[in-house]
Amino acid sequence: MPNYIKWNLIFLSIVGLVFSFITCGQTKLEPCQGFIETSNGKIWYQIYGSGDHTPLLLIHGGPGASSCKLTPIKAISDERPVILYDQLGSGKSDRPEDTTLWHLPRFVDELDKLIDSLQLNSVHILGHSWGSTLALEYFLTKKPEKVKSLILAGPLFSTDLWIEDANYLRTQLPDSIQKILTYHEKIGSIDSEEYLSATDYFYDKYLYRKQPIPKYAECDSVYFNEVIYEQMWGPSEFYCSGNLLNYDRIDRLKEVKIPILLLIGEYDEVRPETMRRIQQLFPNAQLEIINDAAHLTMVDQPEEFNRIIRKFINSNNY
Repeated sequence: MPNYIKWNLIFLSIVGLVFSFITCGQTKLEPCQGFIETSNGKIWYQIYGSGDHTPLLLIHGGPGASSCKLTPIKAISDERPVILYDQLGSGKSDRPEDTTLWHLPRFVDELDKLIDSLQLNSVHILGHSWGSTLALEYFLTKKPEKVKSLILAGPLFSTDLWIEDANYLRTQLPDSIQKILTYHEKIGSIDSEEYLSATDYFYDKYLYRKQPIPKYAECDSVYFNEVIYEQMWGPSEFYCSGNLLNYDRIDRLKEVKIPILLLIGEYDEVRPETMRRIQQLFPNAQLEIINDAAHLTMVDQPEEFNRIIRKFINSNNY
């Protein structure tokens, strides 16, 4: 190969690398989407908005769901960059079949990789449901100095407390529904049509309030990864049999001294009574309860959800 062709190819490669570096906003965040390579596969991310304000990173629930239900929060990108990503095995990210990957520490390592790859030296983190678990674990075990605040929506801090709330909410269901759930759990037929139908009744009250559930274009062709959900959690929101069964960080909440926003719905799977007790365990936490909303609060009441987040982040010139 002639030297001038060789040097031209090297030059073009460098230009392409620099162009990719700039458009994906690793020095200054700009709207884009892409993939980040991890040792177990690629994870997809998307950045909305730009500017010099501290970015807001969104962590979806599940485990095994995707970021598409969090897209109403991208409205905040008129003030600061908003970053969504799909955890490995979910959404637009790679879907390896190695079931040894589905455990909490690996997901925390993945989050750490994302934050480092995007060169986020300072970030607000919003975690929803299981995503709040990841956010908390990242703060407790990785690089807490990078986190300016935590917004924990419908959070999971203790599986025992979650199941305690779920059991109470089940007592509020019609007797006929309660009997169906108890019967099939006792005989081990939780994959039956009758049990699944009764589960949907619970979800209609405490997962989503808005019916029909709004559809988002971002959710097209994105399916729930039940393998991850069942291995880590179990067959339903109120029945845990996975490797999160003994998860509990209640005793460590006192270590989180940065500003905390606890955000739940009036009819959340996380009961307001429980969250008021948990609020007292943080040194610097405020609690907001959104009326007529369930666990997917950003879907039920997106405008109020975003208003509260904006106010919290901006309250101290974050």
